[in-house]
Amino acid sequence: MASNVNPTVRRRRLGQELRRLRESKNMTAEQVADRLLVSQSKISRLENGRRSISQRDVRDLCGVYEVEDERMVDSLMQMAKDSRQQGWWHAFGDIPYSVYIGLETDAESLRMYEPQIIPGLLQTHAYAEAVIAGALPESTPAEIEKRVTVRTRRQERVRDAERPLRLWAVIDEGALHRVVGSRQLMVEQLEYLIEQAQLPHVTVQVLPFEMGAHPGISGQYSILEFPDTSDSSVVYIEGVTSDLYLEKTQDVGKYSVMYEHLRAQALNVEQTRDFIAEMARKYAKS
Repeated sequence: MASNVNPTVRRRRLGQELRRLRESKNMTAEQVADRLLVSQSKISRLENGRRSISQRDVRDLCGVYEVEDERMVDSLMQMAKDSRQQGWWHAFGDIPYSVYIGLETDAESLRMYEPQIIPGLLQTHAYAEAVIAGALPESTPAEIEKRVTVRTRRQERVRDAERPLRLWAVIDEGALHRVVGSRQLMVEQLEYLIEQAQLPHVTVQVLPFEMGAHPGISGQYSILEFPDTSDSSVVYIEGVTSDLYLEKTQDVGKYSVMYEHLRAQALNVEQTRDFIAEMARKYAKS
C-alpha cells in the first residue's frame, strides 16, 4: 500500500475488506459480535473505518471468517498496523471532526452546500476566527486559535499545485448577508471568495433567496469522492455533538441528485461573481 495514503483511508479500505470477508461467509455483524464477545457496534465501526483497528482484531476476525491464506492474513495485519499511524491533524490534539479531516485530506473532489456561512476551505483567517468564536462561545482563545490553525492547514489542499482538491461550493445567499465579525471583515472575506473562485479547480455558486424552497433546505452537507475507485464516496453531514457519514450507494446517489438540483437553481459562475462583488461594495459603503 502506498505510504502516502492517510490512516483514515487505510482504515476504510481495511474495513471494506473485512466486510467483504464477513459477507462471503453469509454472517451478520451481530453473529460475528456474538462469536467474539464484543458489541455489534464495534464490528460496524471497524467495517466503516470509524474506529481504529488493531492487529489482534484482524487476527480474531480472520479466525471467525476461516481465512486460511496466510498471505492475506499478513496483508490485513499490515494494513491494520499502518492504519494506526497518525495524520498531521493528530498533532493538534482532540479534534472532534478528525475523521472528516482524514477523508478530506485524501479526497479528489468535494461538493458542498453551505446555508449559513462561507465554507471553511474558503474562509480568511479573520473570518474563521470570528465564526469559531461565535459558534463556540465557551472556548478559550487558545482553543479557538488551534481550530483556526487546523482550518488553515486544511486549506492547503485547495492551493496544492500538484494535487489540488476539486471544490464545488453552492452557498446560500443568507451566508453572504450574515455579518461575521464586522462589515469590513465581510468585505475582505467576499473579495477573498471571489479570488479563490477564479482558481481553475474551484467553482462557487450562490443560491439566491428568490429560488424559495430547494433540495438543500434541510441543511448543510458535503459529498467527498476519492481517486481510488475502490474507495466509496461519502456524504458528510456535520452535527453539534456527532457527525453523520453516509456511504451506501443509494444514499450517496440521492444526495448527488439533490446537489445537481442545487447547482441548476443557483446563479451561474459569472452571475455569482457579480453578486458577491455587489455585496462586498454594499458592505464597504455601510
